[in-house]
Amino acid sequence: SAVVFPKKIATEQQSLMLVKRLLAVAVSCITYLRGIFPESAYGTRYMDDVCVKILREDKNCPGSTQLVKWMLGCYDALQKKYFNNYWLCLQTVTECYHFKFKYTHNGPLLDFGSKDKKSDSTISCADTKKASILLIRKIYILMQNLSPLPNDVCLTMKLLYYDEVTPPDYQPPGFQEAKDGGLMFNEEPMYLNVGEVPTPFHMLKLKITTEKQRMENVDKNILKQGETAELLQVCGVSRDDPEE
Repeated sequence: SAVVFPKKIATEQQSLMLVKRLLAVAVSCITYLRGIFPESAYGTRYMDDVCVKILREDKNCPGSTQLVKWMLGCYDALQKKYFNNYWLCLQTVTECYHFKFKYTHNGPLLDFGSKDKKSDSTISCADTKKASILLIRKIYILMQNLSPLPNDVCLTMKLLYYDEVTPPDYQPPGFQEAKDGGLMFNEEPMYLNVGEVPTPFHMLKLKITTEKQRMENVDKNILKQGETAELLQVCGVSRDDPEE
């Protein structure tokens, strides 16, 4: 009934479980608030004091069942530490939700290169919990203010891996080798850095790319209320990560 935050993230397994749950909540919120699947495809859960919808397998909605299977494939890649990037796309690309994952290789990593974190600072459970809830709240605010999607959207998912550790023939359950290249937008795209959630063992970042015209209806005052003051960093090209 609830997404429970552990009092302590002392092991990589605890961190992995939290990242899996957070990914499930984020993807569920996005598809729910963008009206991709019917109400019957979701259950209600609580993340601290935030009510969230969680996608589930629904025999009357093959699409939701397929997305749940994809998510399980994501978990497989995440657990093996192969997983680098995850794109949830609406094609011909109208919106793209880009999740990026980082792992530590030799125990807890204390410096994720974040501008507001000092290299000697440890990541507490309170930090992770606050960042997680803030990320979901940001998703809610943004999704509710974007222009409606067309009626004939198609949802697809693309995974990218860390090549140096991933076997060449690896494909998680439910996935196959991609034939196409990058993403093409019909309209001018806008890039949004929504937020990041650190744990001592993982880092999850979420960026959204959408057609600029869909952002025109977003009330800038809404985005600046309360703790969402630093809600969205808007940039022409994502340059915050030298790997990209």
